[in-house]
Amino acid sequence: MSDTSWQPSPGDFAIAPQHQTADVITRPSMSYWQDAWRRLKENKRALFSLYLIIGLVMFTVAGPYLWNIDPSAQDLDQIGMAPGAERNVTVAPAYTPWYGPEDSLTYAQDNRLGLTLVGVATSQAVRLAWQAPQKGQTNYGYKIYRTLFALNDGDAFGLPLMETQNEYFEDRLDLQPTDYYYTVVALDRHGLETDQTSTIQLTVMRVITLLEAEKRGLTEDGLVKEGDQIKLALHPFGTDYLGRDMLARLIYGGQVSLFIGIFAPLLYVLLGVIYGSIAGFMGGAVDQLMMRFADFAVALPFLLFMILLKVIFGIGPGESGVLPMLVAMVILLWPAPARLVRGQILQIREEGYVSASKLLGAKTDYLVFRHMIPNTMGVILVTITFQVPSAIFTEAFLSFIGMGVAPPTPSWGSMCNDGIKSMLTRPHELFFPALFISITVLAFNLLGDGLRDALDARMRNRE
Repeated sequence: MSDTSWQPSPGDFAIAPQHQTADVITRPSMSYWQDAWRRLKENKRALFSLYLIIGLVMFTVAGPYLWNIDPSAQDLDQIGMAPGAERNVTVAPAYTPWYGPEDSLTYAQDNRLGLTLVGVATSQAVRLAWQAPQKGQTNYGYKIYRTLFALNDGDAFGLPLMETQNEYFEDRLDLQPTDYYYTVVALDRHGLETDQTSTIQLTVMRVITLLEAEKRGLTEDGLVKEGDQIKLALHPFGTDYLGRDMLARLIYGGQVSLFIGIFAPLLYVLLGVIYGSIAGFMGGAVDQLMMRFADFAVALPFLLFMILLKVIFGIGPGESGVLPMLVAMVILLWPAPARLVRGQILQIREEGYVSASKLLGAKTDYLVFRHMIPNTMGVILVTITFQVPSAIFTEAFLSFIGMGVAPPTPSWGSMCNDGIKSMLTRPHELFFPALFISITVLAFNLLGDGLRDALDARMRNRE
């Protein structure tokens, strides 16, 4: 039998007091893209890569205004100069022709022909003289050699400069301020080399004429005279084998490389997104037919197609092939992003919210552009960031083999092609463009990894 003695009181119906330890929201409400940006900022490597890419773009865009140097201008007094090289130059009189020594010379006594230097060895000219044959000896000519390296027994004499019957020689061939070794070899009546040789070591001094210094703006009028030392133009990254400023060429070369590396992936990824979206949404026989055509596009050889496009566009040897390169990339590289987007569309179209939109009468274009493509934006952005390094490498490779950007238009790939020819003697010509290519590719790869983690919804559920 139940107890009916209890009677409710007004206090039983009072509002319960609120506890100060009530639940609070630990994270503010965020949209998908706000949360993706938050997670991207937490990835230090990806964030640094993003800033580095922005810096590279600013380097190529603002660089010409900050470093106003013509990338095709040649500084003939500083050919192949490394960064930080000596820039001092001596003002010398203008060059005058030389027809052999006029005064008696004291010939060197430590070799058979007495090879000696006449005057001062400068970057204008090096003048050499040697003794005529002694009595009882007849020399029918001489051959002159030059090298940068000290000679040992059995070594080759170096670069043959000239064969002459005179006892003097003037060298004006690409003289640089460095040490040279000159060798004169006597020839017999048959033009064969004999054992009569003379070798001399000398150091070439860099000089410039007063008129040339004034023309280049290196002097103040009336304050510089012959014999004074002045400084040549500054080249922070050195010069190449033609005396062109490496920093200016890296800036303008970056414009070409980044344009191809970014613009081409945007085009063929966009084409792949449209193609893959249609194939995934239509499904069935249409999907299978479209994917088989994509397989056919993958099977086309890129280099052969590149050659064919150069012929179609009328690009001859030595001409820049930027346009055929872009067309070849767009035509042949879209199947990879198309397959990724198709896979995402096939998955998304089976989701409940898509079925609900269909029941409410949503049209095809609404379903594709409102639901499907926005939900594949993460995959699309990651694909673009991974395709940019591939496009940059493709441009560098084609320019390296002479099928891409042609001189004098600079690109990082064509600069590597030029630099590898003098890699042992002037390594900076190869090092700097290769470094910029490597940094750019690494930055886009790290950014792609960060975007993949930030835009993956499954990563959000693990936090």
